Amino acid sequence: MKVTILSRSASIPSTRRLVEAGRARNHRMRVLNPLRVQMHLDGGSAALYYDRKKLAPTDVLVPRIAQSINTYGLAVVNQFALGGVALVNHAQAIAMSRGKMRSLQLLSAHGIDIPATVMARDAAHLKQMVGLVGGVPVLVKLLQGQEKHGVMVCESLQSLEAALEAVLGLGHNLVMQEYVKSTSQDVRVLVVGGKAIAAVKRRPRAGRLAHTLIKGARLEAMELSPGQRATAEKATRLVGLEVAAVDLLDVEGHPKVFEVNSSPALPEMEAATGMDLATPIIVRAEELVAGAAPVSLPDLGPAQTTQPPAPTSAQEPRVRRGPRPAKSDGGEG
Repeated sequence: MKVTILSRSASIPSTRRLVEAGRARNHRMRVLNPLRVQMHLDGGSAALYYDRKKLAPTDVLVPRIAQSINTYGLAVVNQFALGGVALVNHAQAIAMSRGKMRSLQLLSAHGIDIPATVMARDAAHLKQMVGLVGGVPVLVKLLQGQEKHGVMVCESLQSLEAALEAVLGLGHNLVMQEYVKSTSQDVRVLVVGGKAIAAVKRRPRAGRLAHTLIKGARLEAMELSPGQRATAEKATRLVGLEVAAVDLLDVEGHPKVFEVNSSPALPEMEAATGMDLATPIIVRAEELVAGAAPVSLPDLGPAQTTQPPAPTSAQEPRVRRGPRPAKSDGGEG
């Protein structure tokens, strides 16, 4: 089988692991930098080129699109799809996972619990809404830019106001979420082909608020509860991903999803669990080439839910305070 991985470099650890796993199963592996792929359309035909040379056919594509090249990279993924190539993660599903607020809206509309989240375009409005996410400290996430630089923790109203004015003044959009405390469990679940195959819990370095792989959190293998497993698998199906890392908080046995990642980092989880996590991805690629049904396509419409009655003038909406979620890493491409 001919396998193509879209990644900025073959030396990226997760990309290297996928190449090793594919070769171990006697596949022909090829890594392409999506920025060096050219696309041609003329209304009647379509073609792909790499460094201006026409690309040889491939059986399956494994996208590892970095957030910094999201728009161009997803156009390349879509061009492969138009050519009939089997995909491990479609462009539509990757785009849904990258739209943080849209993916949270989708999950919430279909009954998956999420951390309290607010989004507004005005800094003053966001500051006034901080009570809706449990008060400071809060987690602030940029809705564009590289994932590893797109998250900040604001520990006071003063720091929050300064951060909001600076970020919104630059034209960036953001969401604000409740922030996790040490009493909650921060979990990352790797889901492949609709099944959760591995999980780790993350512990921050001493003296740091944020839980994140990039900042050096300690990872420990763990067994998933039935609720954690079901939540991670349902979230992945809703977003439409074949391969995903689902980041969730477990608050007294109740999982809350705060992010779904389409290009999860593999070596860190492999080291923590002692498992080969690259081979299941290659096996899923084999299944898709053989005609296996995709997990799903993104469900872009809202679920049919009954909305609670709006509060009357004599009632005030209740503000639910709860644990605040951890910061997640965004994988690599």
